[in-house]
Amino acid sequence: MKLRLLCLIFTLSGAFRFVTAQNDLNSFLQPSPINNNARFSGVLVGTSIIYAVSMSLLYKTWYKKFSKTRFHFFNDNAEWFQMDKLGHSATAYNVAYGCYNLFRWSGKNNVQATCGGATVAMIFLTSIEVFDGFSEAWGFSWGDMAANIAGAGLFAGQQIAFGEQKITLKIGWRKSIYAYYRPDLLGESTAQRLLKDYNSQQIWLSCNIASVLPVGKDFPKWLNIAAGQGVTGLLGGRENPVLKDQNGNDLQFDRYRQWYIGTDIDFTRIPTNSVLLKPGLELLNIVKIPSPSFEFSRNHKMRFNPLLIRN
Repeated sequence: MKLRLLCLIFTLSGAFRFVTAQNDLNSFLQPSPINNNARFSGVLVGTSIIYAVSMSLLYKTWYKKFSKTRFHFFNDNAEWFQMDKLGHSATAYNVAYGCYNLFRWSGKNNVQATCGGATVAMIFLTSIEVFDGFSEAWGFSWGDMAANIAGAGLFAGQQIAFGEQKITLKIGWRKSIYAYYRPDLLGESTAQRLLKDYNSQQIWLSCNIASVLPVGKDFPKWLNIAAGQGVTGLLGGRENPVLKDQNGNDLQFDRYRQWYIGTDIDFTRIPTNSVLLKPGLELLNIVKIPSPSFEFSRNHKMRFNPLLIRN
């Protein structure tokens, strides 16, 4: 499934950020103050290799299994309550962020690195859509492309306008009961369910308070406020199939969206000189950590989640 490659690219972007975060190990890992052609060549070669390998693996492990057809389009905007679109945006955002760090490491200025990171993100994700366009079971989705552009644009716009990320896109997870009823679609193992079960995912916009509001010097610069979306009850893209329990009775699950607002942490703003802690904070910032939140939905109206998001 293309979501697997999205998560692979998402992980690689985190790895890029992990490498470039270790600035204190030695001068080699520090961003070059001037344009460094050797480093830039290495970035281009490394990125090209990752691109070629990931696209090859995607084709051999997924697309090769399904029938091909001429290039065509497919409108999937009404599926999964748009959680897949939010996932595309989050992936594009974080790939652009990771590649930005690589270009900065090679000595490119803020604008050059920003454009380079956003371009690499769009190349990766557009390639996936092209694969979909030639697959009989799917098609090229303009909705996916719009989501990709939105994610990369969120990163690029902030980086050029402010030189920092005041708002970040993060991923949250929770345990979902629904994959048990459709393991073929939503995943059989825990690892598969984390990637394939939209009921287990949330996408968050996390805003750093100190970067947008005039706060005092003692205000915690790492404190964020976050708004997110999740879904529950989804056993199919547009509607749930008819399922039976052990007694032959119909199983019915109500499909609905959930919106959240709560606190978050921007780990990149926690001051540290530790060569071990800093890379971990960079990676951890991709994930929305469990924290108290208010949930709004048509079923529960409003309810308070002390720590974990509930189904």
